[in-house]
Amino acid sequence: MKKSVFFVLFITVLLFSINGESQERYSTRSGDPNGINKWYMGRQIAHVMSHFGIDWLEREEREMEENTSLLLKNLAVKPGMVVADIGAGSGYHSALLSKMVGTGKVFAVDVEPEMIAYLNQRINQEKLLRIVPVLSTEQKVSLPENTIDMMLLVDVYHEFSFPYEMALSMRAALKPGGKLVLVEFRAEDLTVPIKTIHKMSEVQAIKEFKAAGFAFDKNIDNLPWQHCMVFIKQ
Repeated sequence: MKKSVFFVLFITVLLFSINGESQERYSTRSGDPNGINKWYMGRQIAHVMSHFGIDWLEREEREMEENTSLLLKNLAVKPGMVVADIGAGSGYHSALLSKMVGTGKVFAVDVEPEMIAYLNQRINQEKLLRIVPVLSTEQKVSLPENTIDMMLLVDVYHEFSFPYEMALSMRAALKPGGKLVLVEFRAEDLTVPIKTIHKMSEVQAIKEFKAAGFAFDKNIDNLPWQHCMVFIKQ
């Protein structure tokens, strides 16, 4: 009986400690109406783009605006690699990556069941055999540890409700020395026609990913509107 009581007390203290750390990590206050009232390291978190934004993700002018072909060259994906497209959405990038990995694999990770349903439909219609859809949570990517060669996050990280926890989860899923490529609209460039809350600066991104144990490698500064920042699992 005493052991049972002790165990309950231990779990209660542990949960209180975790919740306390989470509350200290994030703050709550109003700000841009296009964001939620939650802040992390001085940055307001944006609203999540839902499955209602699929048409925008698949817009014809996306290649011209973002130069996706150049982004894919930046990634230097090799046949046999295991790549994770985090916040895959409609599978725009996953479909392209699946043609580059050869015998490898692309995990298309998203938090919305509706996006996963769309992905499954797309995989069947386009016969994208190398893609594996994965339904994640707001705090975990739901991928096995030390299994991913490279992760790609395109215009999605700034919407994570729990960026620190997700960064830890992504780091755990990467192989030692694995790369995380963060693509975000440049906050430093006022000419980029995207709402401010849906942009990130290089300084802010480095600060947040270093806090989760990543090492900053480089920013491949050749895309029209976006940063292409490479982080490495140490």
